[in-house]
Amino acid sequence: MTDRPTVTIYTDGGSLPNPGPGGWAAVLIAGNGYTKELSGAEPDTTNNRMELTAAIEALRALKGSSRVTLYTDSEYLRKGITEWLPGWVARGWRRKGDRPVENEDLWRALYAETRRHTIDWQWVKGHAGNEYNERVDRLATEARRRLTGEVSPAADRLAPAGETPAYEIALRVSVPKPGSAGGWAARIAATGEDASPETITGRNPETTSNRLILEAALAALQAIPGGEPVRLYCPDDYLYMGLTAWLAGWGARGWKTKSGSPVKHQDLWRALADELARRPVDCALERERPTELARGLDRLAADAVEPR
Repeated sequence: MTDRPTVTIYTDGGSLPNPGPGGWAAVLIAGNGYTKELSGAEPDTTNNRMELTAAIEALRALKGSSRVTLYTDSEYLRKGITEWLPGWVARGWRRKGDRPVENEDLWRALYAETRRHTIDWQWVKGHAGNEYNERVDRLATEARRRLTGEVSPAADRLAPAGETPAYEIALRVSVPKPGSAGGWAARIAATGEDASPETITGRNPETTSNRLILEAALAALQAIPGGEPVRLYCPDDYLYMGLTAWLAGWGARGWKTKSGSPVKHQDLWRALADELARRPVDCALERERPTELARGLDRLAADAVEPR
């Protein structure tokens, strides 16, 4: 009897916002080194459904029964398959207390696929430098962006998956109430060097959180030499979506929104577009890619509101 083939799989998925448009991806690595990449997207989904879909589609892609090692950074997927699933099946697909199983359709599909293979489920920390975890994250994001038509001025210049940028930036702002004084803090770290990160701060006497985060991002990018690849950790959806999705459309429409209204904070968005054109920028949503670089920035931003 021929031994079953061995396959290593990495999966990832997510939506933005959650729920909202989402993407999933998988990388399959055969024992002989052959690699296959899969990805897809859905217009209305959730982070958890995309994580499940990635695992289902990866296992479906295997033509025959295999010995699989599957890596995921989703605790929901890992705990569901290794801890919760046997109880759900025993109770007729009900949770404790006779409650329905969320995403039952996908869990049933995944359960069917697991019965075809021998699978070792492994958890891997997300966004921690693992080559294939970074790759599936990028593929899932690209699938979602293709679905929604998101295009960034720097979209074709993003740092390749797994490549370390020359600089990383983390940001924080503090605005006690809209229209009041606000402070911001940014930390800029040169990667691959022994130099300590540089921290810069600023203040606006009458501002909003949205305007201030743009000021912080602009100041940080302007402090870095042109042409150097940058990873910008965005602490909120406004900055992230503006840079990765909205900016190109605004420029094409003469700095108008889809409804025809003038773009708010147009002066800062125009300046940011110029900065993106000067270098490759990987915009990462910080809640999806947590960074230690932001440690202590909240206090620095708050201190900048009323400098001593």
